[in-house]
Amino acid sequence: MMYFASNNSVILAMVVACLLPFVFAMLAKILSGFKRKDNENPRHSLATATGMAARANAVQQNSFESLPIFLASVLTALLFFVPLSVVAKLAWLYVVLRVVYAVAYVMNWATFRSLIWLLSMACPLLLFYIVIRLN
Repeated sequence: MMYFASNNSVILAMVVACLLPFVFAMLAKILSGFKRKDNENPRHSLATATGMAARANAVQQNSFESLPIFLASVLTALLFFVPLSVVAKLAWLYVVLRVVYAVAYVMNWATFRSLIWLLSMACPLLLFYIVIRLN
């Protein structure tokens, strides 16, 4: 339990969150049947994807969109001395929820996906709220 509430754990959660969009991009490519020639214009290939591949690509895009607020909230929380255990728990909760969000999105579970998205975005917003309350 000691490792979980450490700087290394928080940094690892940030690294994992940064890598998730790339994992989802690879998933989109795999699901779309991405071929070597598609690498000449990969954005076009993914833009024309349908079904699960299109939804995996949307997960990738949404993950890039939500990443800045997550990273800013974690760094702000660390800068303003929010207890490390709180930062670590919310950072890892965000990462886990983003993975669940990806599964829900790819499987087309729209309502569940939206609920998970809301919960995942609550993590960085809660960190900002805690910073405001502590200062």
